[in-house]
Amino acid sequence: MPRPSVAELRPVVHPEGVKDRRSGEHWAGRMYMREISLHIDPYLVNTKITPNQLTYLMIVVGVLGGAALLIPGLTGAILAVVLFQIYLLLDCVDGEVARWRKQTSITGVYLDRIGHYLCEAALLVGFGIRGADVFHQDGATNWLWAFLGTVAALGAILIKAETDLVDVARQRSGLPAVKDEAAVPRSSGLAVARRAAAALKFHRLVGGIEASLFILVVAILDKVQGDLFFTRLGIAVLAGIAVVQTLLHLVSILASSRLK
Repeated sequence: MPRPSVAELRPVVHPEGVKDRRSGEHWAGRMYMREISLHIDPYLVNTKITPNQLTYLMIVVGVLGGAALLIPGLTGAILAVVLFQIYLLLDCVDGEVARWRKQTSITGVYLDRIGHYLCEAALLVGFGIRGADVFHQDGATNWLWAFLGTVAALGAILIKAETDLVDVARQRSGLPAVKDEAAVPRSSGLAVARRAAAALKFHRLVGGIEASLFILVVAILDKVQGDLFFTRLGIAVLAGIAVVQTLLHLVSILASSRLK
């Protein structure tokens, strides 16, 4: 079977609306990764590799990205960023291959969601263990930082779960899928607060791509200073953001029309 061209693939794997999904498409996907994945797809669509196998590979790569942070210094941070870029690439490619072959499935959607939960949690837990200094790069091990990294990971999971559980609640109540406009809080005060939070985008720091880049920045600062001060400060910041965003996101959902 001849290899399809990018021009042939584009309208099928990038149907109208894919890049414009407000809550379903990452900014990095819109900005560059969807174009990169489009040039990888031709080499995969005619192989025996299934979309679900690509999703499993995505999960393995993302978890390894978290484990890479156990490598001290810039090496571990750079490796984590690289692995999370590959994770994002695979996250694009699996769905695109599925659309081309018409093999989209509920199992694939489920694996994709589980993968996001596991990989982002692994990264934040790895960040916490990195700050705990298990290899004594900067003194004795301090497990407080591992605990705070785990708090950040739990928050990142809960934020995603809060969103996903809206669909679960609506389906079990016999309601259709929620529309984007239903996310706007009914209270004008909460709507303003939500717009402010969206403009600042601080909540994105606990996402996998953003967190990996943030971790690289603090690793560079640590390299300059010669200790783990900025890593530990970063862990505290991400834990704080995760806790606050978990609560604010819950309030936002309850105050919107998503459960109506």
